[in-house]
Amino acid sequence: MSINPRIWSRYACACLAWSGLAACSHPHTPPASVDDLMDDRVALDGLLMKCNANQQMALKDPDCATARTASVRLAVQNERVDVGKRQDEFERSRDALRQAQERLHAAEESARKVDAYHLPVLPVDQPSTPSETQPAVLGQTKP
Repeated sequence: MSINPRIWSRYACACLAWSGLAACSHPHTPPASVDDLMDDRVALDGLLMKCNANQQMALKDPDCATARTASVRLAVQNERVDVGKRQDEFERSRDALRQAQERLHAAEESARKVDAYHLPVLPVDQPSTPSETQPAVLGQTKP
């Protein structure tokens, strides 16, 4: 049994055409998962921009739904981090205020206390006579 070269060439052309079409077709890529988009912020931003540009695609495309879910999760994650930072900042400022109030209270306490050992020494004068200290009244003369 011999194969006719004409038939063989037709089969060969059909195989080449089929393989060429298969090679030119775009491979199906599965949509990115939420975790993938959360890790790749550039892809997430690009996908969100594409979805915002075409509202019809945004409603039907599973990539757009995945991108919206990833952006919501990132917002919640960032909010948790921000709340923790704000709480830490509040604790630090509260501690600083408490320490400043304690220093002020200690300074007020030390100002109220009288330390007898550190008072200045004043000379004791002889009490003066009342006539010397009283002012002269008009019309009176000294005796």
